[in-house]
Amino acid sequence: MKHNILFLIVLFAAVSCTNSGPKTVSLFNGTDLSGWHVDVPAMDNNPDTINPFIVRNGMLVSLGTPGGHLITDSIYQNYRLVAEYRFAGEPGNCGVLVHASTSRALYQMFPKSLEVQMMHENAGDFWCIVEDITVPNMEERRGPKEEWGITEGKRRRILNLTDGSENPVGEWNSMTVECLDDKVKVWVNGNLVNYGYAGTATKGQIAVQAEGSEVEFRKLELTPITELTETE
Repeated sequence: MKHNILFLIVLFAAVSCTNSGPKTVSLFNGTDLSGWHVDVPAMDNNPDTINPFIVRNGMLVSLGTPGGHLITDSIYQNYRLVAEYRFAGEPGNCGVLVHASTSRALYQMFPKSLEVQMMHENAGDFWCIVEDITVPNMEERRGPKEEWGITEGKRRRILNLTDGSENPVGEWNSMTVECLDDKVKVWVNGNLVNYGYAGTATKGQIAVQAEGSEVEFRKLELTPITELTETE
């Protein structure tokens, strides 16, 4: 009898350990914009301005205009974000911002953050928005050092590592953004396309852009990172 009780205790402990891993959560519930808030400057003084972020057919859609951001209410740190998106019509521009904080910190539009670019044929570029990050081959990918900066008029763009990782317009793309301490890694359709370290921010909100083009998102999932879940 004692042996049976001991066996059950060991079995319960093993099951508990198995079920104690990080839980993936969806940032979008497929129904409404719960958990998010909209920051669109054009809406400040004109109540008739349309909200560029809508839910359609179970998808989160950025209509592109008027310009602005859809921002999570919560702050996140050490996580892996998976976004599945597509430009359903014309190729265009959009981005996911990580470590977002102060609103309208750049051009009275963009929150202080690090943008992971989704613009067609440029997916995975970094754009520094009043935050900074370092990458290998920095001058080759960012331009002359004396022109670097994180504010208006400076070289804020850091080119990605690969070309040809995106699928054709109309097809779905998968982008994974891994934020761990001061490092950020980005994969597009399974290809590592950017890696940065020594970032000036390690936590913040997550934002989606309305930046001139209609973009559909069918997945926005976040998994907390532990030592056991870090991707090499």
